Amino acid sequence: MFLAKVTGSLVATQKVESLRGHKLLVVEPYRLDPAKRTELISAGRTFVAVDTLGVGEGEMVLITQGSSARLTPETKNLPIDTVVIGIVDRVDVEQQTVFDQQQ
Repeated sequence: MFLAKVTGSLVATQKVESLRGHKLLVVEPYRLDPAKRTELISAGRTFVAVDTLGVGEGEMVLITQGSSARLTPETKNLPIDTVVIGIVDRVDVEQQTVFDQQQ
């Protein structure tokens, strides 16, 4: 599993039938800043993920990739590699909050 920020959405009018009706999001994985260890920073890449929760742009989410992305009831028969499986409220590292959606 990875932390990621939703940076946009994707529209594909031509796609395989099993993906019709599924919202596609552009997500950018984040990681703990190794120098400061007090904030999250971009991992410098992006993915397309299937949205199973109805999240919006700017939200921090939990994603999973690979065969695990097809283990949810909503995605078990989809040809996907990345899925949003949670909305992140807060991240604490070493007893310090490095992300809080309320702030």
